[in-house]
Amino acid sequence: MKHDIGLAVRRFISENFLFRDDGDAITHDQSLLDAGIIDSTGVLELVCFLETTFDIEVQDDEMLPENLDSIRAISSYVDRKLESRKVELAA
Repeated sequence: MKHDIGLAVRRFISENFLFRDDGDAITHDQSLLDAGIIDSTGVLELVCFLETTFDIEVQDDEMLPENLDSIRAISSYVDRKLESRKVELAA
């Protein structure tokens, strides 16, 4: 699942924030903010994408670089949200 999440996030970033065709040049651990790929408005767009695509709710206190600043961090965050939803539904 993480692989699919990472691919979807990479595709979204490439299509919405990169003005040249080098989405593959972004490493999984590269800081999207430090690289100037996204800014604060871009983070909000990313959050909307994640909520819509993966049917999750991103809480205000979860909008942290640890969760949203790299493709790997985003993939792990979404995976955790999906896993916690599975646990809640199973309970």
